Amino acid sequence: MQFPDYRPRRMRRTERLRGMVRETRLAVSDFIYPMFVVPGSGVSREIQSMPGQNHLSADRAVEAARAAFDLGISGVILFGLPERKDAVGSEAWSDKGGVQQTIRGIKKAVPGLVVAADACFCEYTDHGHCGVLVGDELDNDASLENLARTAVSYARAGVDIVAPSGMLDGFVGACRESLDEEGFSQVAIMAYSAKYASAFYGPFRDAADSAPQRGDRRGYQMDPGNAREAVREVGLDVSEGADVVMVKPALPYLDIIRAVADEVDLPLAAYNVSGEYSMLKAAAARGWIDHDRAMMEALTSIRRAGADIIITYHALEAARLLRQGIG
Repeated sequence: MQFPDYRPRRMRRTERLRGMVRETRLAVSDFIYPMFVVPGSGVSREIQSMPGQNHLSADRAVEAARAAFDLGISGVILFGLPERKDAVGSEAWSDKGGVQQTIRGIKKAVPGLVVAADACFCEYTDHGHCGVLVGDELDNDASLENLARTAVSYARAGVDIVAPSGMLDGFVGACRESLDEEGFSQVAIMAYSAKYASAFYGPFRDAADSAPQRGDRRGYQMDPGNAREAVREVGLDVSEGADVVMVKPALPYLDIIRAVADEVDLPLAAYNVSGEYSMLKAAAARGWIDHDRAMMEALTSIRRAGADIIITYHALEAARLLRQGIG
């Protein structure tokens, strides 16, 4: 078809016409909302580098989870900040930990909400790395043992999904084996399968107090220049029993999301990370962009690239706009 017989603008004239032929649609049910759980009670303290996001004690996290559920959001993912840190991050698998308390509280108050828990150690270790350090090197296999303990602890608390995020070799298989041995075969695993060593994690590391005290994580997170490796990593996690695979970050890696979606027949999550969130907030605060339009455009791009699930700090505000028919 050629101009003048075919005029693409005919179907762009009105919002109703545009909506009729829209190829990619966002839905509230696409979202998982991340929350940061801290010790104490009655705590709701804004995170300076992430405007609109808060450190929440377990009781306030339950309230936030209920608000997300009432908006139609599918689930939340929990990150914990412990009362004390040590060399191996032992509070991560404490049954009295903040994440475990929050899981129990949410499943009691809002049983229909899906609860995921991030299983990593960077928030819990005094050195800020994602497992056991021997000298300056991460001991992969020793870290797997602790990861398995943490996954089982979350399962005992009632979690629906364990999300191992440390990019350890064999981390999905270790979680699956331990969960099954302890009678938690129903607990799903959402693997951080292609997690890049990214500059976009800065605000999260501030929020979670998880910046490495020495060195960095490039020895276990992926090199930003690699695409084929991402597909290999995802394939390994699928073979080890992952139920959902993930690409993180999202916006700088839309091509990776597309490549994984084309190769893997499993649900695909993408993590719209803290730096992506905070950039929009900072630009909007200066009047440089229309925040809501930019937010919905960014989230739509992630969905269009092939993600089935979007983990995003924008979840609540995006859900409100979608309920108003915007987006």
